[in-house]
Amino acid sequence: MAEVTARVSGTMGLTAEQVRRVLRAAGRAPSVHNTQPWRFRLTESAIELHADPRRQLPVADPDGVELRMSCGAALFNLRLALSEVGVRPIVTRMPEPRHPTLLAKVRVGGAKPPTPEEAALVAAIPLRRTNRRPFADDPVSGAHRHELRSAARREGATLDIVADPERLAKLGELSARAHRRQLADPRFVAEFGLWSGETGSRGDGVSARAGGPAPAPRDPWVLRDFTGDRRPEPAGHSSFESEPLIATLTAHTAGPLGDLLAGEALQRVLLTATAHGLAVSPVSQLVELPEIRAAVRELVGTARPPQAVLRIGYGWPVVGSPRLPVEDLLLAGPEQGPGRYRCDRRDPHDRAQLW
Repeated sequence: MAEVTARVSGTMGLTAEQVRRVLRAAGRAPSVHNTQPWRFRLTESAIELHADPRRQLPVADPDGVELRMSCGAALFNLRLALSEVGVRPIVTRMPEPRHPTLLAKVRVGGAKPPTPEEAALVAAIPLRRTNRRPFADDPVSGAHRHELRSAARREGATLDIVADPERLAKLGELSARAHRRQLADPRFVAEFGLWSGETGSRGDGVSARAGGPAPAPRDPWVLRDFTGDRRPEPAGHSSFESEPLIATLTAHTAGPLGDLLAGEALQRVLLTATAHGLAVSPVSQLVELPEIRAAVRELVGTARPPQAVLRIGYGWPVVGSPRLPVEDLLLAGPEQGPGRYRCDRRDPHDRAQLW
């Protein structure tokens, strides 16, 4: 602990406790299967955000799109947390093309108190959950829909709400088709099993308690069973909402930078939803298969293939996913890899153990 305290001291003129606070907030971002694929390097003048490729999902996310989006969500939390301690953050994204895992450098741009909106979003960070349980059948209000679209737009993305019943039905068919295809791939099933259904004390992955009830076969929006057969309720016991609000999120920028920006936009949308009492869960199978993702783009009519599809509604409180401690998120020296790195799972391709 003393070693970690020494490493976080003197960064950007912040106290050790302030650095810990902003890193804890960054580490509470959502990530695909709660892999938490972000790492931070501290220097006197900056906090660097790095992707940890060892936590990439080689089957579900071979191109690293979801990994970069997860890191983008952590970057947005980091920006908010710095504003809470009175820092105006200056962010340089993709600062060194020769080092693609270095995604951003955040520096001090002067002193600035948080705005009321920033304060509300900061307060939502510890409250945000991925809610895989049934939502109420109450429709999301027009005012809340406007706030969510505005949140995405503020971060250079578009949130398209799929309201047409015919398009919504076709999107549901695509979701079910993608799910069947992924379940037919033993590599995907093995990879998914590594990160779901946890009942122990690990700091990552989706716990069985956070997995929600087992989905019914007829439901096109909640298909994945994160409980690892450790179901708190019988299959189909809980009735999911008949008409959820479904929205797609697409960044205005293409490529890896666009993925990072999409993650920042996604997190602003999620925190805005949390601040307004809304629950959200991703429909990830719609963006993980290239041909399905292209079909979603054509169906919805977005300028680029969407990076996220979200199910949004009014839900009930759920438990959160575990988090790695701050000391496990820190990179060591300038030319070194991660310091302490805990992982107890193996690569489904049997390439090597991950630690």
